[in-house]
Amino acid sequence: MSNTAYIYDAIRTPRSKGKPGGSLHEVKPIDLGAGLLRALQERHDLDTSYVDDVVMGCVSPIGEQGSDIAKMIVQNAGWDESVAGVQLNRFCASGLEAVNTGAQKIASGWEQLVVAGGVECMSRVPMGSDGGAMAGDAAFAISQSFVPQGIGADTIATIDGYSRDDVDAYAVESQRRATHARDNGYFDKSVIPVRDKNGLMILEKDDFIKPDTTMEALAGLKPSFEMMGNMAFDEIILNKYSTLENISHVHTPGNSSGIVDGASAVLIGSEQAGKDLNLTPRGRIVAGSILAS
Repeated sequence: MSNTAYIYDAIRTPRSKGKPGGSLHEVKPIDLGAGLLRALQERHDLDTSYVDDVVMGCVSPIGEQGSDIAKMIVQNAGWDESVAGVQLNRFCASGLEAVNTGAQKIASGWEQLVVAGGVECMSRVPMGSDGGAMAGDAAFAISQSFVPQGIGADTIATIDGYSRDDVDAYAVESQRRATHARDNGYFDKSVIPVRDKNGLMILEKDDFIKPDTTMEALAGLKPSFEMMGNMAFDEIILNKYSTLENISHVHTPGNSSGIVDGASAVLIGSEQAGKDLNLTPRGRIVAGSILAS
């Protein structure tokens, strides 16, 4: 008999540019994650020995993010030594998959209280640092007709008929909504400011949001993946989708997902855990799904 997986809290750090010069560049990934665990402990006066597992998604588990970063974060936060930790990687969906996994643990009845989320310091551990067969094994990549994600995004836009203006307009509206939400306090309950070891503020709110984004400004940006497409990747797509005559390279740095540093943590538990710890549910996880990733 399955249990209901309740969301008792959901928090994150502010997001900042994931390159040297970004506000969070000097913060280690284990410190970003540990700050969130300590925040959960303080917000709920949490007896951490009650937590069964911490599941963290991490796309590049190498270097400072290597080994089992989830367990390192647990230790860095000073949580009870009985608390386990596991890192998983499902590419860009890693944090979401961590939450799905945490919910499955609760629904199965195997565990009662789990923290799930993700951490990525792209300024310190750049995208692709962990290698892999798609990047390093030419024979395998060719056999799979591999193309980079950006080429895939441009292909979807081409197939579904999204123009450059369409995706730019979506980006402008996204920036407008994010600015409105940040400036009107919609994120305040969930965003945990990042401080240094002395308690001094490093970053209080998202600074990657670009409130002055306009269609005119975006129109001046060059496509991010056109040159890559000319390196035979467009040809791979056109061979697969014979109805296409060309690939419309509509994605740019201004309308694509950002390269950022940040971390998140969701407190997921059973009904009994909520009663035992006097936690109030904010939501429940009914189902999840995956496809191909």
